[in-house]
Amino acid sequence: MIFLIEYDRSEGRIVTFREFDDSRRREAEDSRLGIELDLNRKEIDHEVVLLDAASKDALRLTHRRYFKDLRQILEDEKCWDSIQDGNHHLTGERS
Repeated sequence: MIFLIEYDRSEGRIVTFREFDDSRRREAEDSRLGIELDLNRKEIDHEVVLLDAASKDALRLTHRRYFKDLRQILEDEKCWDSIQDGNHHLTGERS
């Protein structure tokens, strides 16, 4: 799958989200270019990207910043670190 994301960094939100089958790559690229040209003409500073991922769930894992705010990402990291630390205590290993 190909995912087109227009992201407003200042507000931390997705403005446009579209999915394309891999066979529609050209259409995805044309859509990205159209959005970028329109934003440039309007002097709007948004990030526009095309990303490949197996699924939307996979995309959410690899590109969390588009779907979660900084607080949520840090909380996820904190939980992951706690799990990692717990595993080290169980095995006696330290990094």
